[in-house]
Amino acid sequence: MRLKTPIVKIRGIKVGGKNPIVIQSMTNTDTADAERTAKQCIELYEAGSELVRITVDSEDSAAAVKEIRRILDSKGYKDLPLIGDFHFIGHELLAKYTECARTLDKYRINPGNVGFGKSRDKNFEEFIKLAIKYDKPVRIGGNWGSLDQELLTKLMDKSPDEDIQIKTLVKSTLDSAKLAEKLGLKHDKIILSVKVSDVQELIKAHELLVKKMGKKPYALHLGLTEAGSGLQGVVSSSAALAILLQKGIGDTIRISLTPQNDEPRIREVQACKHLLQSLDLRRFQPKIVSCPGCGRTNNILFQKIVKEVNRYVDKNNLEPINIAIMGCIVNGPGESRHADIALHLPGKKEAGIVSVYVKGKFYKTLQGESITKEFIQIIEEKF
Repeated sequence: MRLKTPIVKIRGIKVGGKNPIVIQSMTNTDTADAERTAKQCIELYEAGSELVRITVDSEDSAAAVKEIRRILDSKGYKDLPLIGDFHFIGHELLAKYTECARTLDKYRINPGNVGFGKSRDKNFEEFIKLAIKYDKPVRIGGNWGSLDQELLTKLMDKSPDEDIQIKTLVKSTLDSAKLAEKLGLKHDKIILSVKVSDVQELIKAHELLVKKMGKKPYALHLGLTEAGSGLQGVVSSSAALAILLQKGIGDTIRISLTPQNDEPRIREVQACKHLLQSLDLRRFQPKIVSCPGCGRTNNILFQKIVKEVNRYVDKNNLEPINIAIMGCIVNGPGESRHADIALHLPGKKEAGIVSVYVKGKFYKTLQGESITKEFIQIIEEKF
């Protein structure tokens, strides 16, 4: 059962309630470079990032926000929600650059670095009042890498234990949300996140957060912060987010990946889509079930078919059907009957007859050098 959260509207996107889990990503360009930033926003949006966040950390970046929006609109991306990520001086930038404050569709603030000592509440209050003035939702995003040190010290003195950092993170985030509501920001204008870089600790933090929110939960953003790069980052993020989503926790997600070897930024969006589809929470494209191959299969032919069908699926906008490609007759017939369209090879025989199934029923056989081409033609004809 999914946690019942309020619906937060961000431009044309609805986060929370019974709405689909929303994917988001963040640019890594210099926001002051409006052309490059707008270009990457479009790339992320086209890849499936329904919310796009940009860094606003300086006067130059704040001044560029209006131009970024202008470029997006001029290129036909008026529906693309643009989110401003603020740290340390967000209240000052929003106050000084009114066009930035008006243009952004949502603000993000970290309660752990909005200020220190007596200035913390003052800076936070100014930030929230600007959000109220411009009618913008706010993500209050806590991170254990930038905890409120005063609160951490106070809680450690009161009751030190191994979970003190998680407790501090959750309390800081919830206290900030309650203060924001006290200042006048509506409950359905708030999204919370509590991010850590350890899988088990992230799960623990969200379980505590849900418990502390009680009967009046906030919409939640999920993400494993500083997840790393490549396979490590994808697996770690997916492990944590899958468990939380399966528990019904989370309304919007990001898989944060450190790019490597000129890896495109859209990789993290693709990872989100695969995660949500694997959990049957959303469907974006055909799901391809294929066996890993073994000593029973003709590995060369089997791998070639899988590769070409995957390439075809990636390049074409197909309905989200289930495709099965199996290497031999052990599990081939069974998997074929579960799929919308499938083929299974006979095994090691190079020139064997390939069986094709449509909607779980035997359709025809294929053989020869054009097996893949003919199979793709059947997909096109039937779907």
